[in-house]
Amino acid sequence: MRISDLLRNKGSNVSTANPKMTVAELIAALAEHNVGALVVVEDGRVIGIVSERDVVRKLHRSGAAVLKAPVSAIMTTDVVSCVPTDHVDSLAEIMTERRVRHMPVVVDGRLTGIVSIGDVVKSRISELESDREQLETYIAGGR
Repeated sequence: MRISDLLRNKGSNVSTANPKMTVAELIAALAEHNVGALVVVEDGRVIGIVSERDVVRKLHRSGAAVLKAPVSAIMTTDVVSCVPTDHVDSLAEIMTERRVRHMPVVVDGRLTGIVSIGDVVKSRISELESDREQLETYIAGGR
């Protein structure tokens, strides 16, 4: 299955953050959208990603003062992204190797969706269930 297939089922709506918003505003947005990460976008381009983990780590190091800091101060700028033609299996491998849980889908530098590790797992489980059903049908037909 390709990422484009996954997005077709899940949708391509992505919650984003502005690099100038405060970390406190970011936390509110994460809660409001019930997500674990926001893609940081400026002028329509992906410039970073910031997750709950980033917030917690910075809070641990710097204390509550970080809540007034801009998102740009804590975001990850080395964004691991994919394109719609990538395969879900290769994405799972990259996410595991790079230890990322959210991967923006980018086309020509523009954000077109986001895939989480949960989306990848759900897709793999669905494929395995389909394979199992086909095997059961094949075996039952052979009797």
